[in-house]
Amino acid sequence: MKVRVVCRKVYDYIRYDLREIAFPSSLPDPPHIQKRPKLTWRDNLFILKKATKLYCASWVRDIGPDLRPNDYAKDNEANGEAKTTSSAQEKEPSVVEDLAVAARGGMETLRPALQRVYMTRASAYRDALKSFIQGYQEGVQQVMEKKEESKTQSEGNAPKKST
Repeated sequence: MKVRVVCRKVYDYIRYDLREIAFPSSLPDPPHIQKRPKLTWRDNLFILKKATKLYCASWVRDIGPDLRPNDYAKDNEANGEAKTTSSAQEKEPSVVEDLAVAARGGMETLRPALQRVYMTRASAYRDALKSFIQGYQEGVQQVMEKKEESKTQSEGNAPKKST
């Protein structure tokens, strides 16, 4: 009789409790939550296409004729060759465009472009630091002059006192 009870308890433990321990079930949804119906294959395909189009559109940028020559060739034919060439010569490429073109060329072209960016930023930092130091020194000189003036005035006032 006791063996039978022990076997039954072990069987119940394995059947109910062990399964819940190994693979716990999630809590049920609250009653006010409505389950969404499963999407059909057609709906899933439509959503995938729409998401892909939106993702691709988020990456498209106008980064210059070096990376998208076909697009600019179409614009040249449509607008006239003279207008686009004169505006392209007047406009200087931005740093991002310059780095994008250099990155496309590989490490040999990217390194000098990065060095140019580094040197321009370093020179700007150096100039700002020089102007700060110059302004600081001028401020210190003004404070020292005020101290000397107040010192001479206080010395001039000191002999007037009689004891």
